[in-house]
Amino acid sequence: MISRLYIRFHLTLLGCLALFAFAVIMLWHRAGGPIEQADANLAVLMQNQLAPASATPAEQQAALERMAASIHARMTLYSANWQLIASAGTPIRLGGGWRVRLEPRPDSYVHLPDGRRLLSDQPLGVVRSHTLLHSLLILLTIGIAIAAYPLVRYITRRLERLQRGVESLGAGDLSARVAVEGKDEVAQLARSFNRAADQIEQLVTAHKTLLANASHELRTPLARIRLALELSMDSLDPKRKAGLEKDIAELDYLLDEILLASRLDALRDTVELEELDLLALAAEECARYDEVELNGVPVLMRASPRLLRRLLRNLLENAHRHGQPPAYVRIERDAGMATLTVWDSGPGIPPEEFERVFEPFYRRRGTRDNLGTGLGLALVRQIAQRHGGGAHCASMADGRSSFVITLPLR
Repeated sequence: MISRLYIRFHLTLLGCLALFAFAVIMLWHRAGGPIEQADANLAVLMQNQLAPASATPAEQQAALERMAASIHARMTLYSANWQLIASAGTPIRLGGGWRVRLEPRPDSYVHLPDGRRLLSDQPLGVVRSHTLLHSLLILLTIGIAIAAYPLVRYITRRLERLQRGVESLGAGDLSARVAVEGKDEVAQLARSFNRAADQIEQLVTAHKTLLANASHELRTPLARIRLALELSMDSLDPKRKAGLEKDIAELDYLLDEILLASRLDALRDTVELEELDLLALAAEECARYDEVELNGVPVLMRASPRLLRRLLRNLLENAHRHGQPPAYVRIERDAGMATLTVWDSGPGIPPEEFERVFEPFYRRRGTRDNLGTGLGLALVRQIAQRHGGGAHCASMADGRSSFVITLPLR
C-alpha cells in the first residue's frame, strides 16, 4: 500500500499523462493521421514513377535509375517478400529479414501500395509517423515526470514538517512551531497552525500560572487558620479540634498536590537529575509507614530524587488509605528499564477502573471516608512520564491489582 503523499501526487500526474497520451494516440489512428496520410500519398506518387510490379526486370531497373538520378540517390527495390528486383548503385543489402538491422542503413524506407519496398540512402520525406508520435509522447511523459518530482516533493515535504509540528504540539510541546515557506496554501496553513499554537500556549500558560499562584496564595490564610487553632487550643472540644486539624492537613496536602501538578510541566528543563539507587530511595520511603514489605535489586539510575520520593510516597499513601495492610513494594530491572510494583492485601481495583484512577480528582466510590485528594495517582503518572517512563494498573495472578511504574535507566 502506498502511503506517502508525494508518491500519490507523482503517480496521479503520471496517470494523467498516460491517459492523455493514450487519447492522443487513439485520436491519431482514428483520424488516419495527417502525416501518415501524406506518407501514403507520397508512396502512391513514387509507385506511379516506377514501372508497375508486372513489368519486366529491365523496365523496373530503368525506371528506378531515372528516379535515383533525379535526386542523386542510391536506391534499391525489393519485392513484397524481400526479393531483389532492381538497384541503382550498390544495393542496400538486408542483414536477414527487414526487422533485422539494415546494412548499410537506409535513410528512407517506403512501403509501396502494391507491396514492393523501396530503400534509399537519401531522405525521401517519408517517416513512420505513429512511431515518431509514440516516441515523442513517451519522451514527454518521462520529461514531465522528472521535472515534476522536485516540485511535488517540495510541497509534500512541507506538509510532512507541518505534520511533525502538529504531532509535537499534541505530545505536549507547546513551543512547537513550523517554518512558513512560500506564499501558497501550505504556507497559509503553516501560519494558521503557528497562530493556533501561540494561542494554545498562552492559554495553557495563563491557566498554569493562575493555578500555581492561587495554590500558593491559599497557603497564607491556611497558615493563619492553623495559628488561630493553636491559640484557641484550650477552648475547643478535643474531638472538634482533632477534626479541624485533620481538615487543615487535608487542605494543606491538597494545595501541595495542586502546586506540584501545576509546576510539573515547568520542571521539564529545570529538574535536576542525580545518580541514585532506586532500592535505597524506596527503603527510606517505606520506613515512614508500618507494615510495608520491600524487596528487589539495587537499580542505579539518573532521576530527580524529590520527584521519585513523591511518586513512592503517593503510592504508599494510596495503599495506606484505600488498601489493606500489609503493602508490598518490589523493584526489578530488565532490558534497560526499572520496574517498580506496589500492591496491598486488599481486593484491589476492578479492571474497568484501571485507567480512570489516574484521572485528576477521580475518587472511587465506596472508599473509606472518601479520603484523598484525587491527585495522588495523577501525579504518579506525570512524574513517571517526566522521566520517560509510564504508570499503569495490572492484574495479578491472585486476582488483585497492582500499580506498575516503568522508568528507563538512561
